[in-house]
Amino acid sequence: MQDPRLRLACVLLLSLAAFASIVGAIAVFLWWLAFTARQKSIRHVRALAAAFLLFILIAVVMILSGSDGLSYLVRMTAILLVGAWVYADSRPGDFLATGVWMGGKKTGFELGMTAEMAMGMAEGLFCDFSRIRIASVQKGVVWGPRSLLPAGRVLICDALRRADETAEILAVRGYRGGGTVCTRFAVTVPGIIATLCAVAAFIVAIFPRW
Repeated sequence: MQDPRLRLACVLLLSLAAFASIVGAIAVFLWWLAFTARQKSIRHVRALAAAFLLFILIAVVMILSGSDGLSYLVRMTAILLVGAWVYADSRPGDFLATGVWMGGKKTGFELGMTAEMAMGMAEGLFCDFSRIRIASVQKGVVWGPRSLLPAGRVLICDALRRADETAEILAVRGYRGGGTVCTRFAVTVPGIIATLCAVAAFIVAIFPRW
């Protein structure tokens, strides 16, 4: 999907649909099968698998406590797939352009820039985590739960350092807020069809509540 505005609309509609009901979650999964590259839309398989295992653990705890853990697992899996798709399908500048289009040169630009920085930081964290694992293997360190704490400490410190450096760069360049970006949105027929199907999934999800 080339138009970031349609992509954002699909994410919002599909997330709400998956959260609304298990029928909506199934509709979201079918949408994901039909309009994404499926396995190719997942850039970090291990991170996705770790999140899925966490959802399974929470679902098991909910089932043991008498709650509907299966419904939770289905809904969160659908939302996880949508999040993985939008993360893989996004391109640098998409959030900034969409923010300016929606909120103008002041608030919209700042929100878009914040989203762009968050996406860049997330990608940096994934790269740093991969480097930490490679370094651990080269040193002969057995990777396990005990390795997560020092690795997490390194990731947090690096993230804070990058945020501080980014703030310094913005200050040096004289940024005081607001801005603009010139872009052209490529609206395609497949993108419109995918968005309409996302609307349909949302309607199906909330229909039982009417």
